[in-house]
Amino acid sequence: METVILSTLQKTDLYDENLLNSNYDDGIFYPDSDGQPMANNTTHFERIANTKNFLESVFADRDDVFVAADLFWYPVKGRTNLAVAPDVMVVIGRPKGERKSYRQWLESGIAPQVVFEFLSPANTPEEMTNKAILFQRYGVQEYYLYDIKHQHLSGFVRFREEDKGLEEIPEMDGWKSPRLGIIFDMSSGELVLRKPDGEPFLSYEKLEKRTNALAAKLRELGINPDDV
Repeated sequence: METVILSTLQKTDLYDENLLNSNYDDGIFYPDSDGQPMANNTTHFERIANTKNFLESVFADRDDVFVAADLFWYPVKGRTNLAVAPDVMVVIGRPKGERKSYRQWLESGIAPQVVFEFLSPANTPEEMTNKAILFQRYGVQEYYLYDIKHQHLSGFVRFREEDKGLEEIPEMDGWKSPRLGIIFDMSSGELVLRKPDGEPFLSYEKLEKRTNALAAKLRELGINPDDV
């Protein structure tokens, strides 16, 4: 029976020859989920999803930037207990593509350079402390933490890659990410992410409304939007 089960499993993607798409590496199982939801409420989900989409748009024309949300990052081979899933992470120097998890030793040893965390009611001080320690210890260059409920933004950065630790950014309003080029705007009382040119990123819903309004205006002028 065990042989039959093993034979069946080997036909699934658990044993995919492409290690990036497999949960197994040298016989060790690396989970791709902790059984917890990505977000704890709609606002939390929208923050995560929109931030991922915004960052993907910044690097849309680059094949060597990988952006992910709620993906397990394993910094050390064989240490399955050292796993963390940043709400959003950016890895510069690695190709886009599907992954079961981000295992650093399969990614030329490159750690995520930038991570974002959005606090939700389900987060505990212990959890966030452990994440921060791991980010600092294993090479994150920029770490941004936004408390959605209290609308408070904190940021930490290694000003040089060789710096041993992350330093707190004294003023986040107007801060421009050294590696992403995006701007953090807190002037309205809540976090607004802006493109490198200063224009705000628009959510899918706002883009849809703007597109529909433009299409309606073109029709008023006797122009078929599909012909533009």
